[in-house]
Amino acid sequence: MGFALILGLALLSGGRFTVLAKPAQKMAFGKTADGQDVELYTLTNKNGMHVAITNFGASVVRIQVADRQGQVEDVVLGYDALDGYVRDQAYFGAVIGRYGNRIAAGKFMLDGSTYTLARNNGENSLHGGIKGFNKAVWKAREMAAQDGPSVELTYLSKDGEEGYPGNLSVKVVYTLTERNELKIDYSATTDKKTVLNLTNHSYFNLNPGGRDILQHVLVIYADKYTPVDSGLIPTGELPSVAGTPFDFRKPTAIGARIEQDDEQLKLGHGYDHNFVLHKKGKAVELAARVVEPATGRVLEVLTSEPGVQFYTGNFLDGSARGKGGKEYQRRSAFCLETQHFPDSPNHLKFPTTELKPGEKYHSTTIYKFSTE
Repeated sequence: MGFALILGLALLSGGRFTVLAKPAQKMAFGKTADGQDVELYTLTNKNGMHVAITNFGASVVRIQVADRQGQVEDVVLGYDALDGYVRDQAYFGAVIGRYGNRIAAGKFMLDGSTYTLARNNGENSLHGGIKGFNKAVWKAREMAAQDGPSVELTYLSKDGEEGYPGNLSVKVVYTLTERNELKIDYSATTDKKTVLNLTNHSYFNLNPGGRDILQHVLVIYADKYTPVDSGLIPTGELPSVAGTPFDFRKPTAIGARIEQDDEQLKLGHGYDHNFVLHKKGKAVELAARVVEPATGRVLEVLTSEPGVQFYTGNFLDGSARGKGGKEYQRRSAFCLETQHFPDSPNHLKFPTTELKPGEKYHSTTIYKFSTE
């Protein structure tokens, strides 16, 4: 490597040169109907892992990672071109906001004022409304950081957008580390009191050649979960997972109990529930671990959030033509969406999602890949 190139990849700090990771590669990904440019940013680490991010919806497009034999495959659902994401109704890979998950009847109160949201899930508001953050074109810039290649995405959600109060400035930074971690850092500020619950909605299948994800073995580090009503709105109860199909405290195949005669499974058409993590405080801790036996791929999910939504792709029906024209069928992928609890603004006993002027929202989630 020439000296000039070394200088281009290093910073002088404390008398020492610190080599920075190779920056993200940027390429055109198309234009929206109103003429906005959309880009695709590819992050690569020294292990040959690749992650592709688009600034449309701040979405994860690809995660290419090796199995125990060294075969590299894409382990997330998505589309080959921008048009798929424009038409998408499944939130493949997207950043969700302002509020991940559901808010009952599309309403909540703040300081005595009632706010009415866009309803897009029956009577409820889901994942930010009719045009959530997943349909926005974010401003993006690639960065070369010490921890790995990064892309920073920013978006201004204006006061009243989808019914939410306050001008909300949001920043999401994706970093691919040399430890095969996709690190997602979320931050936000507001000029008016509001509610906020950001997450990523990637759909994973650690064996892309497999028919479904029912043989994946899962651990969720949660002692409790939030049961739901017929609209998939939390009842407010926080029962123990013990003795229920929601007990994933020990390694259990996803499909082991998914067809049990259980009221909650029937309401969700499978797993579509928030788990109350037994972590304390805002430290980034292990929330879930998934092993795919045939490939040996392992996914660990770490987060600063108090909950995680486990969803088994129950509403995929083959209508979404994905990469290579593949039909994504029911239970062909799973989601582990780190979050505050669904409908928290209407449940005083749930961890608060309120954000006030002068405060800074910050949340971190890590998807870490390995093999065994």
